Amino acid sequence: MKKQIIRAGLVVKEDSRAKNKADELEKWLRNKNVEVVRKEYLPPERLLSGRKKTKAPSDLFCIFVLGGDGTFLSAVHWIGDQNIPVLGVKFGEVGFLAETSEDSLFSAAEAVLSKSFLTSPRMRLQVKVSRSGKEIINETVLNDVVINKGALARLAHIETYINDHYLTTYRADGLIVSTPTGSTAYSLAAGGPVIHPSVPAIIMTPICPFTLTNRPLIIPDTSVIKIRLEKRSSHIMLTFDGQQGIEISNKDTIVVQKALKPINMIVIPDQDYYDVLKTKLRWSGGRV
Repeated sequence: MKKQIIRAGLVVKEDSRAKNKADELEKWLRNKNVEVVRKEYLPPERLLSGRKKTKAPSDLFCIFVLGGDGTFLSAVHWIGDQNIPVLGVKFGEVGFLAETSEDSLFSAAEAVLSKSFLTSPRMRLQVKVSRSGKEIINETVLNDVVINKGALARLAHIETYINDHYLTTYRADGLIVSTPTGSTAYSLAAGGPVIHPSVPAIIMTPICPFTLTNRPLIIPDTSVIKIRLEKRSSHIMLTFDGQQGIEISNKDTIVVQKALKPINMIVIPDQDYYDVLKTKLRWSGGRV
């Protein structure tokens, strides 16, 4: 009987230390009869293009990501809607998306190969942009989608609806719509709350709002958010997971809602979310 071939993905940051460790991991996996599909991470082009994106092979049983949160997000986009679990391995500073450290890489890989792990489904957001009634963008994000004005632009006027009910028109430098996973990214820096990844919610965080009573808002993950710019707004960008973006205008309608499929992050036993949170945010009791 022919033995089934096991294939794993490997996404690596453009960093000498990460590359060297990836070489070690690739050799280690091949010695265990695991075929490796390797992808070097390069920072994406700033502007989102309409070109068809390459997707990870569907038969990968998992993907190892060696790098920071940017590398991890690129791996998530590579996976797309496929049910491929992913494990982040942090290099340098603690990353919220990394489950394990460089020092624990091989013990974690051993646990993955022996299937001694669980997965944590992380909600994603589907973002559709229609221009003059025609859909031009359909993207999925793990962290956030951000409306942001240029450095020299005036305040953005962001007309916002929830489930087709008018909420408000934000006069602000921008607006962040994030998942619980993304609550520790840009949203946190803009004054948003930290939300545990298992909480079924979407966070709306205005960036430097002109009206101080415009505070971050947590809404159910069943909500559909519709956003338009008023005519007074110009030089406004829409960015996806901080990776790529497009310029938008009052001709565009943005619809954000929970994506149909989550991303499955591999969870290593004895790794606690709150310990990572305390360490990253340097709270009392956190390891520095």
